[in-house]
Amino acid sequence: MSEPARTEAPQVDVRVGSTANALRPISSAERSLGAGRVQWIALLAVASAAVVADQLTKQVVGRTLAVGERVDLVGPLSLHHVENSGIAFGLFASRTTIVIGVTAAAVAWMLWFFARGGRRHPILPVGLGLVLGGSIANLVDRVRLGRVTDFLDFESWPAFNLADTFIVVGVALLFGALVLADRSKRVHGRRDGDASLQRR
Repeated sequence: MSEPARTEAPQVDVRVGSTANALRPISSAERSLGAGRVQWIALLAVASAAVVADQLTKQVVGRTLAVGERVDLVGPLSLHHVENSGIAFGLFASRTTIVIGVTAAAVAWMLWFFARGGRRHPILPVGLGLVLGGSIANLVDRVRLGRVTDFLDFESWPAFNLADTFIVVGVALLFGALVLADRSKRVHGRRDGDASLQRR
């Protein structure tokens, strides 16, 4: 008597630690963290808006204030037209070639990182878009003019521009998103662990 044909059970891709209980199958679509069309559109929109805003303000300052001229605004804040060949807040001045190379490498790394992990957090396109836009805006000035225009000045702080502000705000958003995401993972991990203990 011949044995009935055996049907192989479909293999399920299960990765320990991929989910909270490490048992639910994870499809390839769920595992993908690379940026999709929506993430790329959001990134490019934020970065483009940052570049445009920075370039417009620099044009206005360059046409209305002479280099070195200052206009007091509110409290310690003033408009002060300053030419800067360094990076943010005047660091590494007189090293334009090095600054251009470092900035270009940073922009390339940001694009590579976003392509691989743009779906890690919803705020990532906004935060990275601000950093990317600010970096590109200052890079354009350095390549075209060999310097950038700074005009926002506090008495006890080096002059800076909107691009520098976008970079700082973007980094703060990214840092906050990573901290919150890590805290959320820990909370969910504890809850799932408690639930599994109760089932036992």
